[in-house]
Amino acid sequence: QVQLVESGGGLVQPGGSLRLSCAASGSIFSLYDMGWYRQAPGKQRELVATVTSGGSSNYVESVKGRFTISKDNAKNTVDLQMNSLKHEDTAVYYCNARRAVPGGTWNYWGQGTQVTVSS
Repeated sequence: QVQLVESGGGLVQPGGSLRLSCAASGSIFSLYDMGWYRQAPGKQRELVATVTSGGSSNYVESVKGRFTISKDNAKNTVDLQMNSLKHEDTAVYYCNARRAVPGGTWNYWGQGTQVTVSS
């Protein structure tokens, strides 16, 4: 079992920056692939960025060069640094923890944090 708590959302002007943080507890954090997803009003939840247990990261095309995901196994946290924010980045951002195990996948979600990009 993994508990995830996001923080760091808020209101920011276009071109600004925010740093989201996700604190994990309850299991061996280093074994999990971690990710950030987002869901805008009226849209499906989409993958933003992931970092594997081995440290490899991946990003959706629309945030490449602007967002950076980082995982700290010592602190049990995964952060998302968001720069050059755009109106279209407005969404609820969710932290995800995933681990493949025999017979299936363990998959956990945080409660979400709102990011609003507006002037």
